[in-house]
Amino acid sequence: MYEDFEAVDHWTGEQLHCAWKGNIVAIATRHADAVDVRFLVNGRSLAIAMPLPAWVEFRKRSGGNVITDYLAAQIAGHYLKQAIENGYDNGREIYTMTVDEVLAHLDIVMQEAGSTRNLPVLPILAAN
Repeated sequence: MYEDFEAVDHWTGEQLHCAWKGNIVAIATRHADAVDVRFLVNGRSLAIAMPLPAWVEFRKRSGGNVITDYLAAQIAGHYLKQAIENGYDNGREIYTMTVDEVLAHLDIVMQEAGSTRNLPVLPILAAN
């Protein structure tokens, strides 16, 4: 789905290859209350910051379900694809989602997947 995808830049028409690289709790790396979902976009590093309160809000709304790493990658990937196709500022290294954006993209991803069982398994990356 959105862990490895192609998108066309709205302004340049350039084909961009986006590949998920990992999820990092941003509290440790930049003292932010977020999870940074890392992608490579045509080889350039980019992060989608997803606020941790979205996890809490989703758990409340869903009766106890959680946003897994797999699901977070899909949500952030969907957000990134939409941003590229709508003319994002491609000079930035990080994009910050709001809680409402996380929940809206989560709903779209789940409509497409039908179930969390249908989400792709993320690759296990070998340490260099």
